[in-house]
Amino acid sequence: MSPVASDTPPFSTVPFSTVPFSAVLVANRGEIARRVIRTLRRLGIRSVAVYSDADADAPHVREADDAVRIGPAAASASYLSIDAVIAAARESGAEAIHPGYGFLSENVGFARACAAAGIVFIGPGERALEVMGDKIRSKEHVIGHGVPTVPGFSAAGLTDAEIAAAAEATGYPLLVKPSAGGGGKGMQVVRSATELPEALATARRVAGAAFGDDTLLLERLIERPRHIEVQVLADSHGAVIHLGERECTLQRRHQKVIEEAPSPVVDAATRARLGAAACAAAASVDYRGAGTVEFLVAGDRPDEFFFIEMNTRLQVEHPVTELVTGIDLVEQQLLIAAGRPLALAQDEIRLDGHAIEARVYAESPERGFLPATGDVLVWRPAEGVRTDAAVESGSVVSADYDPMIAKVIAHGADRGQALERLDAALAETVLLGVDTNIGFLRELLAEPAVRAGDMDTGLIDRMPPSSAPEPTSTALAAAAAARRDRRDETRAVAASALWRARSGWRAGAPAAPATVAVESESGEIATVPAPFVGPVAGVAASPLPDARVIGHSDEVGASVDVAVDGDGWVWVHADGATHRLRPLTRRQAMEKRLAARERDAAATDPELRAPMPGAVVALHVADGATVAAGDRIVSIEAMKMEHPVIAPHGGVVRLDVATGEQVRRDQVLAHVSPSTDPAHEASVTPS
Repeated sequence: MSPVASDTPPFSTVPFSTVPFSAVLVANRGEIARRVIRTLRRLGIRSVAVYSDADADAPHVREADDAVRIGPAAASASYLSIDAVIAAARESGAEAIHPGYGFLSENVGFARACAAAGIVFIGPGERALEVMGDKIRSKEHVIGHGVPTVPGFSAAGLTDAEIAAAAEATGYPLLVKPSAGGGGKGMQVVRSATELPEALATARRVAGAAFGDDTLLLERLIERPRHIEVQVLADSHGAVIHLGERECTLQRRHQKVIEEAPSPVVDAATRARLGAAACAAAASVDYRGAGTVEFLVAGDRPDEFFFIEMNTRLQVEHPVTELVTGIDLVEQQLLIAAGRPLALAQDEIRLDGHAIEARVYAESPERGFLPATGDVLVWRPAEGVRTDAAVESGSVVSADYDPMIAKVIAHGADRGQALERLDAALAETVLLGVDTNIGFLRELLAEPAVRAGDMDTGLIDRMPPSSAPEPTSTALAAAAAARRDRRDETRAVAASALWRARSGWRAGAPAAPATVAVESESGEIATVPAPFVGPVAGVAASPLPDARVIGHSDEVGASVDVAVDGDGWVWVHADGATHRLRPLTRRQAMEKRLAARERDAAATDPELRAPMPGAVVALHVADGATVAAGDRIVSIEAMKMEHPVIAPHGGVVRLDVATGEQVRRDQVLAHVSPSTDPAHEASVTPS
């Protein structure tokens, strides 16, 4: 398999002497900013990055030709500040602004501000942003242009009682979702009238916080649906074409995880119908630029589809379309924004092979997919595939922004080959220092239903809870060797070679086998033979304080990457998996085993701790309330996701935090003490 460099776009249609702009500001961060900058560099266009204080040393800042600070870490005061971005464009002399995706990419106020400042907005016109930026309005609009839609209604201006009546008329199950925004944020599934009030409250709260608009839309929930979307390109001269469909069915909490092109269930006739509907939706708002029209496809009727929404921007998953069509979508955006007519006709679009993309998130699947933060000690992407990454060795993953940190995209002659190449690439991708979902992605790709292409949007939810992979003997040996190497580095007294070898030799007795106890994050302790050869080879200077990066060592075999973080945990990538391990002294191992026995014998811990750093967005009970096991106590928001903290047992609540408070990971949020009322267990009813 030939390598596909992440900075090599599919092709170019632009002679370097006729580039559309001399300077373009990229109003985004992370992997999408780097991806846009690559095309700008190839076309000879000066790139201008913007950055918050949290991103001052980020890769996209260093890769751009120029960079302008736009504010503090909070997105609301930097990447979402229209005034700051416009000021940066003026300061840098940028003629146009590429918004990437997210942030201001679909903000009609931002498009107006660009026009007022005489700066080209690389995106659609105001009408398209206004109509398609509202799920309710867009659905009502496309119905008049022959595009099929899902039954449902807008909750705008309705009381909860009126919403309940309309819900009964539409029929359960229903999907409650914010009218503004996207990414699955705030969506709630409601299967009966009794579930509706809480779903409305949660959806409004999330929508208000994420989008500043708590208007809701309720639609019939289509069981076992597939999520199919169509990429369109439209110029300002009336031409609209589509580049085929993408399958985005594999989702968790309405967030896409794996995307591919083309869909394994869409035949040529259905593709033509989908494309025609997508082009009709785009043409109905005089669309300009690259956009995506999303559809739900019934699982048992792949030829039946319904309009969901139109995303008026570049999509996260656009690389799979680029790999099967050979078309650089960012380049097309630039040309269209400059007023050029499309140089592509519909009958010229060909789909070559199959492409699949996996989104790599900083999260802990074994801890319920909670977002993860930390220092990237080692980043090494796989060869032979395209990787669009937001990080590199030395980067910091904070809780300020979205947890997606990379995309790995594989292309093959057919779907089977693309799947195999993607799995192999994920196994080779090394990220040490921050928890990721790479192991889970490999589990997902191995699912028989995924292999067969028999998927629906609920497939991931039906999978068993994810668990961290068991460390192999190679990984354990690497961790033990890292501990020995650490001791060699910090030894403060002279000792003989025999003593330093720690071989277990004793005067007058046979050598006892030396061992090292190694603890995993789950608390399991394994005992492995202690390596007693020379120090681990390849110790390298770390870009981060109190951390060490250890390269390949012949002691533990080939293809092993090892790094020690500032807390003494050893990160090991071996045999296609990553592990976080901690070598222990004999005393430490004994103390941990004794503590584990005491915990097993004790009652449930009354302390409820924060599963991650974030902000308290809701207190679901009052201080002193009596609750049952499973009741929601507190909700925390981090990285644009809301996470409930529930009572582990029944009892009386004592709250230790207030709404709006910022909390640390493992900070005590509340106590649930057993009730002194003997009738408590019989009277309390789980929510």
